[in-house]
Amino acid sequence: MDVKFCKNLKNVRKECDLTQKQVAAALGVVESCYANWEQGRTEPNIDMLRKLCNIFHISIDELINGNI
Repeated sequence: MDVKFCKNLKNVRKECDLTQKQVAAALGVVESCYANWEQGRTEPNIDMLRKLCNIFHISIDELINGNI
């Protein structure tokens, strides 16, 4: 897993003032699944990346490359 992506994911979530639990609920996944993405244990599939970007109102490029 790309460390930069993990940091970006965590940072954008915090900037949006959301908890891991809130984001997980919005995605329809369990909190531990989302937490694993932030910690780099697993990575989201393309559908989840799209959903994450919709929640955070950013592009996939911004989420992956940190151009936030």
